[in-house]
Amino acid sequence: MTTSTYSPPLRGRYFSRVLEGISKPKDWKLFATIFTGKIIGLLAVVAAMVIVPSLITGTPAMAADTYTAHETTMINSINTLWTIVAAALVFGMQAGFVMLEAGFARRRETVNVLIECVLDTAICGVSFWAIGYAFMFSTGNGFIGSEWFFLQGAPLTYGTTGVALLAHWVFQFAFADTASTITSGAMIGRTSFRGDILYSIAVTAFIYPIIGHWAWGPDGFLVTMGTSGNFLPSLGQPFRDFAGSTVVHTIGGVVSLAGAIVLGPRLGRIFLRDDNKRGGLPAAHNLPVAVTGAFLLWFGWYGFNPGSTLSAVDYIGVGRVAANTTIAACTGALSAMILAYYIGSFKGKFDVGFTVNGLLGGLVAITAPCYWVSPLGSIFIGAIAGAIVFGGIYLLEYLRIDDPVGAVPVHGLNGIWGTLSLGLFASGEFGATGPMGPDNSIPVTGLFYGGGSDVLIAQAVGSAIVTGATFIVAMVVMFIISKLPYPYKLRVEEKGEKGFGGLDVFEHGAEAYNN
Repeated sequence: MTTSTYSPPLRGRYFSRVLEGISKPKDWKLFATIFTGKIIGLLAVVAAMVIVPSLITGTPAMAADTYTAHETTMINSINTLWTIVAAALVFGMQAGFVMLEAGFARRRETVNVLIECVLDTAICGVSFWAIGYAFMFSTGNGFIGSEWFFLQGAPLTYGTTGVALLAHWVFQFAFADTASTITSGAMIGRTSFRGDILYSIAVTAFIYPIIGHWAWGPDGFLVTMGTSGNFLPSLGQPFRDFAGSTVVHTIGGVVSLAGAIVLGPRLGRIFLRDDNKRGGLPAAHNLPVAVTGAFLLWFGWYGFNPGSTLSAVDYIGVGRVAANTTIAACTGALSAMILAYYIGSFKGKFDVGFTVNGLLGGLVAITAPCYWVSPLGSIFIGAIAGAIVFGGIYLLEYLRIDDPVGAVPVHGLNGIWGTLSLGLFASGEFGATGPMGPDNSIPVTGLFYGGGSDVLIAQAVGSAIVTGATFIVAMVVMFIISKLPYPYKLRVEEKGEKGFGGLDVFEHGAEAYNN
């Protein structure tokens, strides 16, 4: 997130480039052809996933009690295809992260942002294949998985989902990559490239998968919480996180907070409490790119949340999740924009940075409760998320924590809020998704719908444990890396940060723009 200072000449150059590009008929025709083809293909796949299960069963999902082997194979095939499509959408979010972070960063940090995002993806792929997936999704104990290292000995399908295990691996790799990329956002502009390699390995191979096992593993202690013989049996409720407000976003946001604290602010960074007139985040160097990145992230979220059903047969649940995701993003954007207009530092101005981060905060918040809440609940969840983004950014300013893109408020704070919101807004209509369709026999009911406080307490316990453990471990990891000898230490040398061309030239020998 950035609170931009008004600079007409600089913005004029970038907008003129955009206008010049879109004025070329050939470019528009090529773009329209490619984009239309992709959308038609995606719609065809989704239509097949909705229609085929009904043709197999003859009635809506879950109407039949038994299926033939052929029908089961067909349903598993459709669910696997849906998972792969969703994985592609989630992986496409990396383009959104690259553009969002590069656009909100300073020009001298652009190349560094680009290569860090590529590096995080490459490291994540190898580490998640070798040990991360095993730690997170294999059986072991309540704290860590102990099988399937290097994907050896893994079954053909994952658990009871019927989804091909390797398709599930691709889907979860995209999630792990998201958590790692979130971390880099708050550390832009002063992290050494080798230091980035070290913390990326720590996040994707150890922090994310081990802590994630607690909430998403087959025998994680938060998954089995509330049952006899397990953690807090008297509570009677497990911890729930449908698509990752805690597992992905809180972990990523809290690790980024630890990194920003250990690194300290960028050289020359002035905070509002130090100078009310000149303080605040440096101006974004390319707002059109940043906003385009935000829309790409929103587009990818339709794989992130609906894809977490791992079931195309649960088409009613998929549609509900997609609608809730959309509504929360909209109200998050409106909420943050209105607050910035009326009480922000640039009062009376419609701030694009706050608006963009508000919509992202809404997306993060709805990620945990998206399956169990109604569209009405999503309106409130997104609106509160936008307010949290607005307040969180000013809180970091007051604490003198330099977060160039707003990773901590958007992902960390709203990951916590979204997790808790389930205990308030779960509508009492929906239970669990499944490979053959939804099972609503035991619906989840939040406090505002007469369900009492048990679900809210379970969510608070799980969120507190994950948040606290992540912060402690991340602080230790970042502190250790910060004490390593150069060039492996966390923060780049002062001459690399302040010299000609900044990190881009010092670390990578290149600039993002030729003029």
